[in-house]
Order: sequence, then structure tokens, then C-alpha cells
Amino acid sequence: MRVFVTGASGWIGSAVVDELLATGHEVTGLARSAASAAKLEAKGARVRRGDLDDLDGLRAGADEAEAVIHLANKHDWADPAASNAAERAAVETIGTALTGSGRPFLLAAGVAGLTQGRPATEADPSPFHGPDSPRGGAENLALEFAARGVHPVSLRFSPTVHGTGDHGFIAILAAIAREKGVAGYPGDGTNRWAAVHVTDAARLVALGLEKAPAGARLHAVAEEGVPTREIAEAIGRAFDLPVASIPPEEVQAHFGWIGTFFALELAASSTSTQELLGWTPTGPTLIEDLNGGAYSAQ
Repeated sequence: MRVFVTGASGWIGSAVVDELLATGHEVTGLARSAASAAKLEAKGARVRRGDLDDLDGLRAGADEAEAVIHLANKHDWADPAASNAAERAAVETIGTALTGSGRPFLLAAGVAGLTQGRPATEADPSPFHGPDSPRGGAENLALEFAARGVHPVSLRFSPTVHGTGDHGFIAILAAIAREKGVAGYPGDGTNRWAAVHVTDAARLVALGLEKAPAGARLHAVAEEGVPTREIAEAIGRAFDLPVASIPPEEVQAHFGWIGTFFALELAASSTSTQELLGWTPTGPTLIEDLNGGAYSAQ
């Protein structure tokens, strides 16, 4: 299958491209820079130069493909409104290009914020609607294209997709610990984060492309929830730092913008996804990665 992948040179996207190529698909990756383009070409993928603001390029990439996997996001924490607007415009553009074709349109989403007080499941609809909501309400927007002859599938990733080379939330928490001289956790540290190794996440995406029905919500979750205290303890071991509770009223000051997320309960189940796709996570756990030097080696 000819697959157009946005975010193809990113952390998750790179692993997805590797998995797609290994399973026989032809991949065209969106690349913002010459360096990213070179990396994709070295793997055997084709390249379309552009970014999320290049809507004509996104439209052309979708037109030429038999399936689209949209993983790119600006992740501009200083201007989230701009990130949300760009995400919504990209999804609208790709969905419109695929209208009436029946072609797969898989897009990145997350398990964060889906539920309160219990692990999120695939049956839980996203509460985010409209351009002013997180990610511009892109998941719901994409799923609405099912009524317009598109085959949309939501890829809900864990808050941490971990592994050697990860520069996401866990790497940021590790950097804060080194800066502060202490590996902190919010409050009593019992709130939990779902987690998945990057190779398991990539394999889920490839299986979703092949097997998921239109409108499916897939959970890239290997561990339902790792307590934040255990995460901090593993960071402490990795960098030989003391571990300490950060009082709730001090979390924001201590962790900065990521404190809001680190204090949340972000547990999620993937039971339905595993049954639907025949997907069984086999990669290291988050704590195994931290203990094994995946972050301290960076």
C-alpha cells in the first residue's frame, strides 16, 4: 500500500516508517528539513518536503496515497492555540482530500483527558470538540469523515511513548530532576500514567492500518498505569538523585508547564485494541527502560 505519513521523521513517526517498510508498504514521508529528508531516503522511503502549514502539500500527499497516517503536531507549548489551529486545518485538509475514496486515514490522538476516576477505554468518546479544544478537536473531526466516505481511525497514544532516543515527557522530567537535583513526584505519587514502548506503538499503527474498521479508536497502551512515584524513583536511580514528594501547591513551580500533566491521572486500558488487532505488547516497560539506561545514556 502507498502510505503518506506526516511526522515521518519524528519520534513515533520514525518507528512507524520502519515498521511500514518492513511489512512491505511504500512510504512517502513529510519532511520539513533536508536532514529529515535524508534520513527518510536512507531508509528507502520517498519524501515530500513541507510542514503542517503547507495545506496544498498535505492535499497533494493525500491525493497520491492509498492511505494517510497523520502523526505530525507542532507541540508549541508557548502558543497552544496555534498548534490546535494547525492540527485542525491539517485534518480538515486531509479528510477532504480523501472524501468519497474509502481510503484509510489514521491520526494521532491521546488518552489524556478522556475520563476521570477510572482508566480510559476505547469506548470512551473524546470530550474535545471544536477548534478551541486540545488538538483542535481533531479526533472527533476526523471520525466525522466516516460519513463522507473516508476510513478514519484514531490512534490514541499513551502520555509516554518511551525508549532510547525519546525526547518527550519522560526525558523532560529527567532533565528537570537533574536541574533541580531531586527526582520529584506530585503529592503522594499515586496518580498513574499509561505507557507504551515505541516499537510496540509502531506495530500497533501498522496493524491498525491493515485491520481496524472505520471509526475505530485504538489505544497504544502497554501498561495501564505506572504510578508517578515509581517513575520518579526510577529517574532517581538512573541519575543517582534523591527522590521527594512535591506538595500539590508547589508542583507548577517545581515542574513548570509539564507539572499540569504530571499531576493528572492518565491511566488507560487497551484490552479492546489488543483483541481487535491481535496486538500484544512485547517491548520493555517504562521502568525497565529507565533502569536500563534508555534516558541516562542520552
